[in-house]
Amino acid sequence: MATIRMTMAQALVKFLDNQYVEFDGKQEKFVEGIFTIFGHGNVVGLGQALEEGDHSIKVHQGRNEQGMAHVAMGYAKQKMRKRIYACTSSVGPGAANMVTAAATATANRIPVLFLPGDVFATRQPDPVLQQMEQFHDLTISTNDAFRAVSKYWDRVSRPEQLMTAMINAMRVLTDPADTGAVTIALPQDVQGEAYDYPDYFFQKRVHRIERRPATAEMIKDAVEIISKKKTPMLICGGGVKYSEAAEVFKAFAEKFNIPFAETQAGKSAIVWDHELNLGGVGETGSLAANTIAKKADLIIGVGTRYTDFTTSSKWMYQHPDVDFLNINVASFDAYKLDAVKVVADAKVALEAIATELEKIGYKSEFTTEIADAREAYIKEIDRVYAVEYTGKGFVPEIADSIDREAVFNEFQEITGSCLTQSKVLGTLNEMLNNDDIIVGAAGSLPGDLQRAWRPKGVNTYHMEYGYSCMGYEVSATLGVKLAEPEKEVYTFVGDGSYMMLHSELPTSIQEKKKINVILLDNMTFGCINNLQMEHGMGSYGTEFRFRNEATGQLDGGFVPVDFAMNAASYGCKTYTVKTIEELKAALIDSKKQTVSTLIDIKVLPKTMVHKYDAFWRVGNAEVAKSEKILKETARIKEALKIARQY
Repeated sequence: MATIRMTMAQALVKFLDNQYVEFDGKQEKFVEGIFTIFGHGNVVGLGQALEEGDHSIKVHQGRNEQGMAHVAMGYAKQKMRKRIYACTSSVGPGAANMVTAAATATANRIPVLFLPGDVFATRQPDPVLQQMEQFHDLTISTNDAFRAVSKYWDRVSRPEQLMTAMINAMRVLTDPADTGAVTIALPQDVQGEAYDYPDYFFQKRVHRIERRPATAEMIKDAVEIISKKKTPMLICGGGVKYSEAAEVFKAFAEKFNIPFAETQAGKSAIVWDHELNLGGVGETGSLAANTIAKKADLIIGVGTRYTDFTTSSKWMYQHPDVDFLNINVASFDAYKLDAVKVVADAKVALEAIATELEKIGYKSEFTTEIADAREAYIKEIDRVYAVEYTGKGFVPEIADSIDREAVFNEFQEITGSCLTQSKVLGTLNEMLNNDDIIVGAAGSLPGDLQRAWRPKGVNTYHMEYGYSCMGYEVSATLGVKLAEPEKEVYTFVGDGSYMMLHSELPTSIQEKKKINVILLDNMTFGCINNLQMEHGMGSYGTEFRFRNEATGQLDGGFVPVDFAMNAASYGCKTYTVKTIEELKAALIDSKKQTVSTLIDIKVLPKTMVHKYDAFWRVGNAEVAKSEKILKETARIKEALKIARQY
């Protein structure tokens, strides 16, 4: 057996450089590169291996460990999980910063490889700089925090352990049913230790992502339940995208006249104007999808994990005889809602079910209901996109717990803007090119976009809503740009999320990868501000206000921020927008730029798109001074009588 004497870190780099995936006969390199922030826990080990090694792995410099890991996630998500980045940090704060990103990746089932430095395996220099000491267990380090948020976790305490650790890492990273964050903790002393590795460890490995077929019994069960139903509805989940099954999904819907709704992850698998596309469903669903969902006697979930937003806290599907059929490569998801289960790849399962349904001549019994729902849906989107604040007769679409007029007047006095958020989104939807990609994650924007955004191109809607991680947006947009460098990519982000994390905006300048930040500034954590008011509270602790010396509370004047000036300091081309005319001009000019851009749009708070006959379960107070709060608590209890109990 031939061997190669290398350090553990050198062997890791060489191994990663020889990993490939194969999907539908196409082979490609799996690990595109690695994002780094070097510190004492990884720079002389893994850093040395990257500097001196003979490899093709691209090395990028991050600015914040969480931010760079979100770049990696954005890249892998846009690449349909067929290509990834790794991320390395030092021990301690650097590693801890990546825990949130690891949770985001795992919640969304997106493969990201985390390589945090760790404390000394020998323990002889302990406690080293940044080491976490737990008196009851000296094996614990910061990296143990990754255990709860990783799909696979390992610590390489001896150089030879690298081999089994990395084989298992690849097993999970390339498994459509079990993928997510993979963490391999690298003690800093072991990174530099040498070992005689067998040469076969470095051979080219091809990890075949196979389309798991459904069993004959599963197909029989699926056909049997569908054949009994008159008004079924499909749900297009993220698995439709990752399986690259959109065309088969669309053909299935057309063949059997079954309308379909979309999850956040599934949106834009099929363009918005398809005659059977009802838009988003659930708590942030569209008028059309939620109308049909309540009447559907069968829900066919394809590649969805049925979050509470998709099910409207299990309240949405109200037909007295409604059943569920789940097609999912993960048996965990297929079992949800006590469904008929098809544990298989979305594409091959839909093809097999379609073949059998054709034999019995199945068609749904929808007549004009789908077209009627879509017509009302289109009119409603047109309406909200046209809403302007005139100062008179502006009908609030949320609970009137505070004086909206006073807030509008105050905001307008400070900013000079009276733009509504829905009008801004309508203008953006109109002016962006069909193949431009939008990226989002948190705040009020995901709800508005799920309800009303009209994707005109396939896979142009990139939303992280499994973890709804504030700060994902800007970083992930760089990841999407790395994945699709020929396209314009736009971050849709609120001021709250932007201030949470935008560290990789300078990285986009450094890498000469132009991204576009569409920043909607309403001086508020707007989504949660709406939530508290809808449930009987006042506007408490969610608007960005100065502390009032008289009351001692954060209820003074708004705190203005010049976000354009902030981004300009990084080298971005920036714009400040207070009118629709200025927005249009900024969009046109931004397309001409070669550096990253930021458009700082001042929008009136509390002007989001309202929800459409949906319910979301929250823990409202059962004891309160406010009658409004108690009234909402009673309403929630009534709604729970309808919700399914799984």
